[in-house]
Amino acid sequence: MVPGILGKKIGMTQIFREDGVKVPVTVLEVGPCQVQAVKSGEKDGYVAVQLGYDDVREKRVKKPQRAYLKSKNLKTKRFVREIRCAEAPEVKVGQEITGSVIQLGDFLDVTGTSKGKGFQGGVKRCGWAGGKETHGSMTHRAPGSMGASSYPSRVMKGHGGAGQMGNEKVTVQNLEVVEIDRDNNTVAVRGAVPGANGTYLIIRYARKKELAPREEAPEETEEQPGEAAEKSGDAKPAQEGGEQQEPVKEKAEQPKKEEPVKEAAENVKEEEAGKKTDDENKG
Repeated sequence: MVPGILGKKIGMTQIFREDGVKVPVTVLEVGPCQVQAVKSGEKDGYVAVQLGYDDVREKRVKKPQRAYLKSKNLKTKRFVREIRCAEAPEVKVGQEITGSVIQLGDFLDVTGTSKGKGFQGGVKRCGWAGGKETHGSMTHRAPGSMGASSYPSRVMKGHGGAGQMGNEKVTVQNLEVVEIDRDNNTVAVRGAVPGANGTYLIIRYARKKELAPREEAPEETEEQPGEAAEKSGDAKPAQEGGEQQEPVKEKAEQPKKEEPVKEAAENVKEEEAGKKTDDENKG
């Protein structure tokens, strides 16, 4: 089983549980995804599945990738990512993976690109308290002194400050699946997801939570071609050479209906014969 799928952020809304509690949720579109490659430990050194999501024109894909997809008879996809697996998954190249891999009660780790906010100061970017807001203060939001004294006389590495904010890879863990819409391939997870509406996402099973009980699919018994035909009443007897011939339906012989004119003449003759016998008996 592939431990994840690709998707897209649709937007946020709220739903009400059966007990009336309002829950803020994010609606995600999950799949369908196309398996474009399967990485094995023997050949590639690690086990993973490469998935493609959202169709795109061929000219939007680089030529080497386009040639590989043509050799495998695959469609070009806009969003392609690899999902690592602990064990070799039972999937094949070209197989389609849908949102059915996610079930109600699952917890997900969602990875996406956060909204870019440009160059921001330390108060907004790092959560600094800022200076005094009283009259006469000259350092409301200024960074001020941040270096040490005579030693080391420099700003230590990793110290917060002004700079580019957002537009980075972010993973939110342990988002609960509270609603599923199979018809539209969407799921609703409790909480917020990084990125703007329309952001592509990598959706994995949560590492810190256990999977919800899976729904067991009904077992299908394999029937041989002849058995299904016999049940439907369309069985064809085998002939020499493996050919089959359609059964000939025997029609029951129906009694021939005599012509009505002949029947009437016979009835008249019988009546006349009966009258003669009566006259003879009287005489």
